[in-house]
Amino acid sequence: MRWTWHPGLPFKSQVDGPLCGLPFSNALCKHLTSSSMVSNVSTPALNCRGMIWFDYHTPTVRLRDALVTSRMSRSSRCKFDPASPSGSMMLILLRICSVLAVGIWLAWPAHAQPREDLERSATLQCALTGNAKPSGLVVLLPSGEKNYRSMNLQVLNNPFMSGVAVQINWRDIEPVQGKPDWTQLDALFAAAESSKKWVHLIMFPGFFSPAWALEGAQTDLFKIQYGPGKGTDARLPMPWDRVYLDRWFTFMKLLGARYGRSPAFRMIAAAGPTSVSVEMTLPNSPTAHQQWLKDSYTPAKYSGAWEDTFHFYARAFPNQCISLAAPGLPILGRGGKGRPAHLRAKHEIVEKAMRVLGNRLAIQSSDLHAGHAEVEAPDNTNFITGYSGRIITGFEMRSGSQGEIASKVMGAEGNPALALRRSIDKGMAPNNAGRHVDYLEIYVADVLPADMQPVLTYAASLFRH
Repeated sequence: MRWTWHPGLPFKSQVDGPLCGLPFSNALCKHLTSSSMVSNVSTPALNCRGMIWFDYHTPTVRLRDALVTSRMSRSSRCKFDPASPSGSMMLILLRICSVLAVGIWLAWPAHAQPREDLERSATLQCALTGNAKPSGLVVLLPSGEKNYRSMNLQVLNNPFMSGVAVQINWRDIEPVQGKPDWTQLDALFAAAESSKKWVHLIMFPGFFSPAWALEGAQTDLFKIQYGPGKGTDARLPMPWDRVYLDRWFTFMKLLGARYGRSPAFRMIAAAGPTSVSVEMTLPNSPTAHQQWLKDSYTPAKYSGAWEDTFHFYARAFPNQCISLAAPGLPILGRGGKGRPAHLRAKHEIVEKAMRVLGNRLAIQSSDLHAGHAEVEAPDNTNFITGYSGRIITGFEMRSGSQGEIASKVMGAEGNPALALRRSIDKGMAPNNAGRHVDYLEIYVADVLPADMQPVLTYAASLFRH
């Protein structure tokens, strides 16, 4: 029997057979996964903390909200030996499973569930009014004090843009504790409401925290690993430091109180235990790695800080969706540190966020590009797309496409329009369930030029299909 994992769906047999899920205790599950029934699997095939899925010849059933927390690679194969003692146990379980499946099937037609999934997705509300959830093309206004002070809001009139994402350094909006300057954000929300655009707020703490927020907090000196200021030394607060996090959360409460009921405010990026941006990344050079160990970093401490952050954002922004960029553990603990371990950590972080935020969670990668850069991070395109249809998903372009170097990275050297289109096509490719991401964030430099408008027309049409 060969099994294939389709991202966003339960385990599915290559034969058009039905699916059935049964809850198991940890002990029984671990016994099954270590038994002779399942072998030659490169990644864990069974989920020891939730549902285990079996293939059996009964009518197809999709159980409501079933969450499979461990995934099987597409090339993995499970060998089932009915003659073994464990195989006999499996046959008994399969028979029980089939009876349950038939009962559910008779009372609840299988074809009803996909429509229900679509209806539930369509009614998801992440803002007080307006469209149901973050979707469509989004113009991205990048970070930096100069950019914040001279925010180009005319771009919100572009008819192909559904929303606006704005990146703001914490230190640029609250240089003095308790006295944030809301001037530019007030203008942004006014413009978004009048132009019927939705807003994604992306606030950068970490390296870009105000000096007062680091006083009394545990910090260390690291090189900024990418983005603005790359290669320069800067103080970074420890992601788990309560002095720093409490000050950040206090600022976020002020922001939520001021804009939380705006009909345009549809999504905010989760941040706090961060460094360069809102991505779950940390400086991770060999030197930085040794520094983190001296600073008492552990995966549990880091992920614990993020769990606290998820709970905070769930309370502070009840009317908004919460985006999580580049989910995962940037530094793993002892044991395997290869790609399977990192992939497993990514899924576990997403599952933790889902348990807290539910269908308000959005995950995204901020590195979408169709070309090649001098320094390439692991390509997370398929990881994000794999969740499309289950939760909100999106991409932010790696950069704009203007200029020789940028256009090469984005997919077509010397041809910004073609480079952007190739990156859009890569990001909008459907997963195995036929679903694509909900939104694409495109840098303002690619939204303004007249010769880019045909590409934007094309991209906007992809969301209408």
